[in-house]
Amino acid sequence: MSEDAIFEEIHNVVIAGSGPAGLTAAIYAGRADLKPVLVAGFDEGGQLVDTTDVENYPAFPEGIMGPDLIEAMRKQAERFGTRFMKGDIQSVDLSVRPFTLSLEGGKTIRTKTLIISTGASARWLGQENETKLRKGGGGVSACATCDGFFYKGKELAVIGGGDTAMEEATFLTKFATKVSVIHRRDQLRASKIMQERAFQNEKIEFIWDSVVDEVLSGDDDKIRALAVRNVKTDETSELAVGGLFLAIGHIPNTKFLAGQIELDETGFIKVAEPTTATSVEGVFACGDVMDPLYKQAITAAGTGCRAAIDAEKFLEAEAG
Repeated sequence: MSEDAIFEEIHNVVIAGSGPAGLTAAIYAGRADLKPVLVAGFDEGGQLVDTTDVENYPAFPEGIMGPDLIEAMRKQAERFGTRFMKGDIQSVDLSVRPFTLSLEGGKTIRTKTLIISTGASARWLGQENETKLRKGGGGVSACATCDGFFYKGKELAVIGGGDTAMEEATFLTKFATKVSVIHRRDQLRASKIMQERAFQNEKIEFIWDSVVDEVLSGDDDKIRALAVRNVKTDETSELAVGGLFLAIGHIPNTKFLAGQIELDETGFIKVAEPTTATSVEGVFACGDVMDPLYKQAITAAGTGCRAAIDAEKFLEAEAG
């Protein structure tokens, strides 16, 4: 089918996003003969594209590279008839069905159902060297569960002061010889139980009232230290580390929805558990865009399966 035909017809289902959730939804929707169209987004493949070894995804006893896992999912979705489009959805009109999705260049797609799997982007410091070290195992990560195993026997640092930071730091003590938690204030935002757990862990040390001004690397293009500045005294010191984990939150990729769907207080899409149905009939959400808690490839894939089945049942009920 030509690309022009995609813009002319009314589709059964359009999937926004091409990470594990969106690709799994495409596989299931394709097998249900819904002829899904997947709009890949600018961040094609999601966070797994920037992940090296994925060792906690079932069926890969030796692990698999993140980009290879995404490519395998994509080929499987294509096998069942998924049609792929590059680019991002700029805006949507969910007030009337079929829904209208506006793409870059002024083109629009119409669909009977929409599956949103646009994910959530980790908050980063925004430093040039930090960005470079996020790729290729350079030593900067935003997921201890994903990458902690690769830092056995090293001294690590975690930036943050909430529950996620305490969870990440505590988890990393399974592998690290020491974990330094760097927080810009003199007290944590984490819940009392999470604070107590971290304070009682002998491997965790706290660096209060401090921020990381620079992530320093060696000649091997791997992290070697952090330039840490005390915000009260303005004194700077160098902290030698073998890895840095950021736990300062995630930003759900929901800007294109422009208030047309119900979100929680942190911007994640609300769904009617145990389904993936959103506040708009015919719109479903899966993956990190509706999951502020787990944020794993396998949980994202599971919700992608649910979203496709929910969309199929919705269309069946309408037809009959």
